[in-house]
Amino acid sequence: MGLDKLRLLYQTEVLDYANNPRNKSAMINPTAFEVVHNPSCGDTVTVFVKLVGNKIEDVSFTGTGCTISQASASMMTVAVKGKTKDEALKMAKIFSDMAMGKKHLDKDLTLLGDAAILTQVMQFPTRIKCATISWWALSQALLKKGKVND
Repeated sequence: MGLDKLRLLYQTEVLDYANNPRNKSAMINPTAFEVVHNPSCGDTVTVFVKLVGNKIEDVSFTGTGCTISQASASMMTVAVKGKTKDEALKMAKIFSDMAMGKKHLDKDLTLLGDAAILTQVMQFPTRIKCATISWWALSQALLKKGKVND
């Protein structure tokens, strides 16, 4: 795929997820949640998770921020819903690794679903936190920081 086509795909996907967010709502009675705020740009994302056993039965987010942060949160919820806690933590690690410039195999990127397209934002260092904020919140919620229920 040519660079121009890749950029167009990136822009189209990010705008779609930002303008038509999936799973954007506060969850009633989540198992865990986490709020992450980026003071450098003002993005704030709250991720809510409902675990049944070790499986993510439901996940949603609320928040405000730039197009990238909101699109990434939306993509993240779609990607991890129905996954196990360990699978979701692995996905968050892959996403964070990519933000730090670490390479991953194509099969790892496939796990991220549409969120893999956000690898394009990693070439703009000032936007990395925008793309990763919801993944950080997910990890922290799954690790029980911000735990609601025992």
